[in-house]
Amino acid sequence: MTPPFRAEHIGSFVRPPQLIEAARTHKAGKLDDAGFRDVQDDCIREIVAFQESIGLPSITDGEFRRRSWSAGFIDAVEGFGLRDGTLGFRNESGVMGVASSPYAKQKLRRRQRVVADDFHFLKSVVKRGVPKVTIAAPDVMHWFLGPKAFEPSVYADREAFFGDLAAIYKAEIAELAKEGCKYLQLDDTALPCNCDPNARRDVAARGENPDELTERYARLFNDCIAAKPNDMMVATHLCRGNLKGAWMAEGGYEPIADALFNRLNADIYCLEYDTPRAGDFSPLRYVPKGKTVVLGLVSTKTPQLESKDALKRRIDEAAKYVPLERLGLSPQCGFSSGGGSGQTVTHDDTKRKLELVMDVVRDLWK
Repeated sequence: MTPPFRAEHIGSFVRPPQLIEAARTHKAGKLDDAGFRDVQDDCIREIVAFQESIGLPSITDGEFRRRSWSAGFIDAVEGFGLRDGTLGFRNESGVMGVASSPYAKQKLRRRQRVVADDFHFLKSVVKRGVPKVTIAAPDVMHWFLGPKAFEPSVYADREAFFGDLAAIYKAEIAELAKEGCKYLQLDDTALPCNCDPNARRDVAARGENPDELTERYARLFNDCIAAKPNDMMVATHLCRGNLKGAWMAEGGYEPIADALFNRLNADIYCLEYDTPRAGDFSPLRYVPKGKTVVLGLVSTKTPQLESKDALKRRIDEAAKYVPLERLGLSPQCGFSSGGGSGQTVTHDDTKRKLELVMDVVRDLWK
């Protein structure tokens, strides 16, 4: 079994109550590091067995060792602070609040392995399937703040900042390679938010060109993975934010499609497509031969189960632009990218949705 796979999932799963409670107890200083790790280990064993029971070909640790999807990177790198970005999370009722974004308040330095230790444990407990590791994409560390993503007293310019950022990713990917990682996924909320007309206007107002950023981010991505082994497959997952049913942006992939598919060196593209906010499939006309698109048609923002026939119809629509043999199906995002309690889907909802993905895949790709 080697990726790409017809059936995929993005990475995070709803944290079980015992893990949430252990995190709170650990934060309060009433559970030591070893005790907390033991709880994490047990919960990861359970979520791995859950994925294997459904028959998923790729297996993650549910991101159970992180506070949130991007925190694994931020917590492992010395020099980051947080400040308010320009985009807030929204739901059907309106804006919920502005999202905090990382910035370099000091020189960035990898203080510990970001996900390589997590992968080491994951690989040791996976019995069936390919262990997949997820990590925030490098442009996430810049787009939401732009020129304010680093202190000018620390980095003279954007290129100096990107240079240190890329060095951290290269070092981490080298560690993953030593651990035997064959499947790496970089999670990107920056490029899809750069499709939003309002957000693009904000980027221009702060003195940047959104199209130049897209091209520069593609080169940054390529620089970060340049030294990976040939047998390590790289996916990128794009979504417009996902926090307990809320999102940050809307707009189809057209503004970034050419650069995304033709100048960013991913093998697999896991694309949010669960609502009209992601636009239609026409930007897929840019996808070249040899690359795979996984359609994120199943929503993790709502417990409502999608129709199997409706999913098949949408896949047929996408196949007008990319041949069926280079398409796959997945949820549009992880099931718990924000972590903690108050999630919009339950463990049972997760099971039903992933079983639906597997059923559709078996029907279409016999």
